[in-house]
Amino acid sequence: MREFARLYAELDETTATNRKLDALQNYFSSAAPENAAWAVYFLAGGKPRQAVPSKLLRQFAIEYAGLDEWLFDESYNAVGDMAETIAHILPPPSKQSDIGLAEWMQERIGPLRGADPATIRESLFSFWDELDWRERFLLVKLIGGGFRVGVSKLLVTRALSAIAAVDSKLIAQRLMGWTDGSVRPTASRFLQLIAGQSDDEHKLRGGQPYPFFLAHQLQGEPSALGELADWQAEWKYDGIRAQLVRRGGQNYLWSRGEDLITERFPELAALRLPEGTVVDGEVLIWSAGDGPAPFADLQKRIGRKTLSAGLLAELPAVLVCYDLLEENGVDLRAVPQHERRTLLEALVKEAAQPQLKISPLVQAANWDELAAIRKESRARGVEGMMLKATQAQYGVGRTKDVGTWWKWKVDPYSIDAVLIYAQAGHGRRASLYTDYTFAVWDLDDAGERKLVPFAKAYSGLTDAEIAVVDNAIRKTTIEKFGPVRQVAPTMVFEIGFEGIALSSRHKAGIAVRFPRILRKRDDKPVEDADTLDTLKGLLAAAGVP
Repeated sequence: MREFARLYAELDETTATNRKLDALQNYFSSAAPENAAWAVYFLAGGKPRQAVPSKLLRQFAIEYAGLDEWLFDESYNAVGDMAETIAHILPPPSKQSDIGLAEWMQERIGPLRGADPATIRESLFSFWDELDWRERFLLVKLIGGGFRVGVSKLLVTRALSAIAAVDSKLIAQRLMGWTDGSVRPTASRFLQLIAGQSDDEHKLRGGQPYPFFLAHQLQGEPSALGELADWQAEWKYDGIRAQLVRRGGQNYLWSRGEDLITERFPELAALRLPEGTVVDGEVLIWSAGDGPAPFADLQKRIGRKTLSAGLLAELPAVLVCYDLLEENGVDLRAVPQHERRTLLEALVKEAAQPQLKISPLVQAANWDELAAIRKESRARGVEGMMLKATQAQYGVGRTKDVGTWWKWKVDPYSIDAVLIYAQAGHGRRASLYTDYTFAVWDLDDAGERKLVPFAKAYSGLTDAEIAVVDNAIRKTTIEKFGPVRQVAPTMVFEIGFEGIALSSRHKAGIAVRFPRILRKRDDKPVEDADTLDTLKGLLAAAGVP
């Protein structure tokens, strides 16, 4: 724990990439494999499950420190972070602990989940008495499920690549699935992660997917890409990007977020595919007709803990296939796009199963004709088009070094909204307020105007713009709720989003899809921001009853 706490502090204390990289390399070079495995899990984006409710953490920290409740609450309001508050108010420890991160996670923190309060109290008192303030801070983060660290997965990949002397793309490939909570990090998995390259690399991964190849946003005119004949055009669907992996006689369905979602889609888990097959595609609800259902229907499937026969019949899932990455255990990613497409068409035809559809190619004589067809996107329930170079390989992440995919999306919906809440970001922006909640105007029962929150967004601003907004947030804070600041309504932003639907879970009664900041509206006063009626108008325009 001590070594990982030191690493956490080093990463948190600097924004310099090289210093973070050095810290990661030093840690992975010296840490025991079982501890390094857990470190990789957390640093790559894995989230610890909450082991102890915040209420109990607060209660037992107050008791251990011998403080009045009001003094703890005042300290917490000033600091804004539960773990940091607890770490500083506790009395010095009477001993030191040499227990490693793996043992802490498996033997100490894990058993607290679901334990009775008396057991939790006894354990926490014992833990706190053997840890310094930095280790206590980290412990509370891990126990409370609020662990965040200022490092990207890419940087972790570079560090592991350096100590293993293995290509970073191969490390990225092996890291796929590491952050899925159903698989415990182990020493053997870590040693496999940094092992030398094998001729049978795919056999070592079991059911793990490949890193996803991601598209770039097309900014200019598509005619600048050259001849249309050199490009493959497809519809861009709005679902869950996923890879279906068939290895060891079993299907594994992985989301782009590296979550294993096989159990959520039993009809896809039951697909009959040849051994050693990996298909890239989009999970969609395809109830009737020749098009996908809205994303809101897919959310109904995602949000249910149990899937009844009635729900499966009402909202049947399909995998619309984009690409074939592995066939008969052979990695096809270096094969040109048009050849992989031919193999994919043959696979889907041979499978002949309704849950497995192929993404249709959009045919056009020239770019102008393709642009005219693209205007049908919203009517078809899609976000626009994908343009894929026919000679492109299947790359790792958002890259152009082996070919390019472009997303040619239709213009987003947009609304002018007011910033009302802010929260600190993570990674290199952990010290800045970058996560925002936006609201629109509505009338209350008394006919008075009020701001109603409708969306959260954290992308779209440059570093310089974020700095300006961060400064304004600090100056206009009205109240603090832990890490969240309520700010005076002084800033208007244009918010773009891809879709809109009714939602009983949102205060505004409306949910938007992929909200992002388009620009800060310094030219518009707060009073002139858009209203909830404007949002409802967009809802009607989208054809939502």
